Amino acid sequence: MNASATVSLYTPRAAEIVSVADLTPEERLFRLRLCDGSELGHQPGQFVQLSIPGFTEAPISIASSPSRKGCFELAIRRAGFLTGEMHLKKTGDLVGIRGPFGNPFNLAELFDRELLLISGGCGLAPLRSLIQYCGDFPGRFGRVRILYGARNPEFILFRDDLQQWIDSGSFSCSLTVDNVTSGSCYEGATGFVHNLISTLDINPADCSAVIVGPPLMYRAVIDQLHCKGLPDDRIFLSLERQMRCGVGKCGHCTIDHLYCCQDGPVFRLDQLAGVKGAI
Repeated sequence: MNASATVSLYTPRAAEIVSVADLTPEERLFRLRLCDGSELGHQPGQFVQLSIPGFTEAPISIASSPSRKGCFELAIRRAGFLTGEMHLKKTGDLVGIRGPFGNPFNLAELFDRELLLISGGCGLAPLRSLIQYCGDFPGRFGRVRILYGARNPEFILFRDDLQQWIDSGSFSCSLTVDNVTSGSCYEGATGFVHNLISTLDINPADCSAVIVGPPLMYRAVIDQLHCKGLPDDRIFLSLERQMRCGVGKCGHCTIDHLYCCQDGPVFRLDQLAGVKGAI
């Protein structure tokens, strides 16, 4: 490995916050631009290590497609020391970025196929990168169907995007929430996201599924996909683990013999057969 490659792995690059937008009471969307004028160079499904001096760093999934040049976006939930400080940042402030890291979605395995994109909670953030890519290159994919489940109406992510995807005609988009709080004006579907799969007409010979969300949803979603005849080599998922370094050195994100930050976070389901603790 040459010296410049080593620097890019271990040394944060300065990035300027271009805009900040509220998504939910807990999440904000940050649009950033690298100060050296370069592109982030990521692929859908990858993550970066975000750092603030004095507040350590944390892995954050990239929420925008590499086809959207000039800037990249991070959807950040206020959940700890660094993310709490990040939520205090304003337009024009600087942060540190290492990466991109991780195994992305294998686009070559998704081309020319009908796609079933399934997400729960904040899993829509990394999946948004793939959805935007599909929208920017519609000729590379078959029909794209989006299934999204949120905790309740208050925590629906990317409301404007969801409406835009519905209105565009390029996607089929279904939304559900686990429960509806008293006084809510929400009139859509309720229940867990895997319930949306049972009514779908799926041709398993021409379909691939992508799952991103909290680990608790995975088994039920996979079971429903199996019921539809989808084999494990057509099911892709992104695993959440406690990543620290991003480069396979610290061992915090190990799953049996795998490093989530290097071998993942995106895996094909058949690659996880016999891996203890993966699902």
